[in-house]
Amino acid sequence: MKVDFYHLTRSPLDRVLPRIAARLHDAGERLLLLSDDADQRRVIDTLLWTYAPDSFLPHAEAGTGNDAAQAVLIAADPTPANGARNVAIVDGRWRDAALGFDRAFHFFGEDHIAAARAAWKALGERDGIERRYWRQGDGGWEQAA
Repeated sequence: MKVDFYHLTRSPLDRVLPRIAARLHDAGERLLLLSDDADQRRVIDTLLWTYAPDSFLPHAEAGTGNDAAQAVLIAADPTPANGARNVAIVDGRWRDAALGFDRAFHFFGEDHIAAARAAWKALGERDGIERRYWRQGDGGWEQAA
């Protein structure tokens, strides 16, 4: 199980998330986007339609259609109704439910740094978890740990 921590210091989530989601989609992978914040879920729904003029990233909010058919599903519940093996935690709050996936992307900003550090440490004490910490440097994303 892989967990990628993305510390957002320069680019906001709306610039980073679509690229990762598109990369997974292009590889034939499914993704669950997880947020407890209903407003954030609506913003992400709009973002995935509009982030680039030539983009198309099939997605939906959970409960608004055929969840099982969605390549990307935006939800509050960590249950992958779309069969996703990848989860992106976009509200900054780590959930151990992410450990049921093959890969987790944990996005957080300065307002969640203490909780992200606690999650990093706790995951380091568990077997079978490969952690990577990414931060934004002058040349783009750099793996810091």
